[in-house]
Amino acid sequence: MNPAKKVDQDDVLRARMLLLGSGYVSLDQEIEAYRVLAEVSPMAYLPKLAEALVSKGYRTELWDRPDMQLALHTEAVATARRIEANHPKRTEVLVHALGAYQRDLYAVGRRAEGFAACEEMAEAGRWGFERGQVASPAYGQGRLTAVLAEEGRHQEAAEICGTIVQAVWPEAQAGLLWSMVEWAAELDAAGRHDAALEAFAALVDAGRGELESGIEPLAVLTWRHVHHAWMLDAAGRRAEAGAARKEALALLAGLRENGDRKEWISILPWWAHLLALSGRSAEPAASPSEPAPPFGADFGSWSPDIKQAYFDGLRILEEEVTALTEAARTDPHGHLAHLVSQHRRLTVRAALRHVHLSHHSLEALGPLFDEGVALARRLADLTGDADQGGREALGRALTDRSTFLVAAKQYGAAYDDFVEVIALLG
Repeated sequence: MNPAKKVDQDDVLRARMLLLGSGYVSLDQEIEAYRVLAEVSPMAYLPKLAEALVSKGYRTELWDRPDMQLALHTEAVATARRIEANHPKRTEVLVHALGAYQRDLYAVGRRAEGFAACEEMAEAGRWGFERGQVASPAYGQGRLTAVLAEEGRHQEAAEICGTIVQAVWPEAQAGLLWSMVEWAAELDAAGRHDAALEAFAALVDAGRGELESGIEPLAVLTWRHVHHAWMLDAAGRRAEAGAARKEALALLAGLRENGDRKEWISILPWWAHLLALSGRSAEPAASPSEPAPPFGADFGSWSPDIKQAYFDGLRILEEEVTALTEAARTDPHGHLAHLVSQHRRLTVRAALRHVHLSHHSLEALGPLFDEGVALARRLADLTGDADQGGREALGRALTDRSTFLVAAKQYGAAYDDFVEVIALLG
């Protein structure tokens, strides 16, 4: 129980009249009224106060005031924790407040406190699901899996993802597609490569069922097959990788002939997400002392400080690529392979930035993918047929450009690139 405190009854009356009046009530006025009324009617007003505090913390005028955001969201969490356990919205309100709070903590570099808030979110979600307050066993869990991955704790992240997915798969496939990708990614990062392939194969199998129903865009199904092929290649399962590429080519043929099924909203994050995941091996490994992006997780689950550091690295990569380009002109044998690798890292980061931060502006990315193909083609010509590394680099660059061209709805060019990929890689 939350015992009501003694408050001035005139304050209570004024608060009620303010909220019941017909005039405009600002969010600040609402918050002050809720603070008063929450002491006399906690069941009714604690949830409203917590939500109002979260909303105020997200206001645009506070975006450059992290101290004020954190103060508001700290109060929101304290308020939400006071809500009685039997209140039907307790879990939802508490997880929402904790989500804002942990974001602020990570933004100002207080990662240990942010991690504790993420653990509390996950526990609140589990508690709420067991008591019927929320419908999904994944509620509140997503951020914890992401921050575990940021610290290199991939096995723990994989266990949480697996518990969530296995609890409801295949009954709730549509709502778990991102979770399946994350599960496969964390299994792979934890060294459980066969289990990762099995998890991603289940996602691909689900896509085959969706092919007839029209649930998923052909573009998304194509990107999944392409990523599956690279996973199979990495595992040395070349014949299966070739079969996956042939399925992707068949989907590309359909896109070339008829376009996608309709105008799909917000599918570009799928492309950028899988592109970034495919480049994880080229990035420094995550650890508690050196956190890194959780490439398997949805971009919205990355911590603010991790996003900032990742995109800040673009300038450094641009300078390195410029220097390597000059060096490779005079000494291609010594520098071209490294240039190809670093240019791809630069391209992946630029793609993520454009898709998630620049309103889906794809035009600026085309030259980067074209340059990646040109560089890889130079490398393949330099090393010749005897060196599989050059052929694989060219196959990777052409694959990257093909998936980008699908995102840009240039399906004929995407198909042509992928035909060359199959000729190179089988």
